[in-house]
Amino acid sequence: MRFARLQRPFLRQGKGKNIVVKLIGGRAASAIVGLFMLAISSSANAQAAVSTAASLATPAVATVQAQPAQSVTARLPSSMATEAAWLYKSGWPLYALVDKYATSAPLDEQTSCLATAVYFEARGESAEGQLAVARVVMNRAASGRYPPDWCSVVKQHAQFSFVRHGEFPYADTSSAAWQKAEAVAELAAANIIPSVSNDVLWYHADYVAPTWRRSLTEVQQIGAHIFYRA
Repeated sequence: MRFARLQRPFLRQGKGKNIVVKLIGGRAASAIVGLFMLAISSSANAQAAVSTAASLATPAVATVQAQPAQSVTARLPSSMATEAAWLYKSGWPLYALVDKYATSAPLDEQTSCLATAVYFEARGESAEGQLAVARVVMNRAASGRYPPDWCSVVKQHAQFSFVRHGEFPYADTSSAAWQKAEAVAELAAANIIPSVSNDVLWYHADYVAPTWRRSLTEVQQIGAHIFYRA
């Protein structure tokens, strides 16, 4: 995808490498337990067990990322968020969770905007790279320096070059790339998995060198994207 020059810090798409994570030792046992729990999740007793396990996981993930701005309304099924939190704590890697929740199910408006940003900005990146893009959008909305909701952040003038006159281009919502972008957006909105810190508000592709980066502090590179804080 080609991007126009922007007036302010902007986001670019790059291509990353697939990350293969192998579960060994105790993690393999945790994954097996997770699969067993999913197999019996239709029963009332299993649902209670998952809820109990998730309640133990909550303190560990609650401090990972500040919650999005209060003006953002994202309606995620509580069962999905609870299950994903439990699976992650049990050893499931991000890519496995993305594959599990990759569907074309309808999303609420805000989460759909988040998925759209992931799709157009980072669909060639790893799951970690896509999650980081989603976090930047969420961080901007919560920062007080940008619009207070995810859709307004993504549609803000001269910030995301795939947006034209405040409108999104066509996305192939039947594609695997879109389904994964939806899963990443849902996992990001559920605030389950660690990613870039709350103060990371900018990034660019590693094949460009925008002048605005000079006033910022480089944090890390994930795939083809370099992330910054003020």
